[in-house]
Amino acid sequence: MIEWRLNAPKWEQVADVLKARIADGTYPVDSPLPSEHQLVAEFDIARGTARKVLVRLREEGVAYSVRGIGTFVKAPKDED
Repeated sequence: MIEWRLNAPKWEQVADVLKARIADGTYPVDSPLPSEHQLVAEFDIARGTARKVLVRLREEGVAYSVRGIGTFVKAPKDED
């Protein structure tokens, strides 16, 4: 369970946790990230918050989605 900081939105804090897991190899390149449902269960957040986490990771270029399959870790730009 995460210890919530009051000075940052929950979606940002969860995104930071996922980015740290990507950086430490917990989620290697092209591996699936947790689904919205899994994020809701793990972090006790609303589904809309979980959706925003995944959207932001895609917007930041950290992840990509495959329709109907899920969201995956994107290779860093210098590895393309």
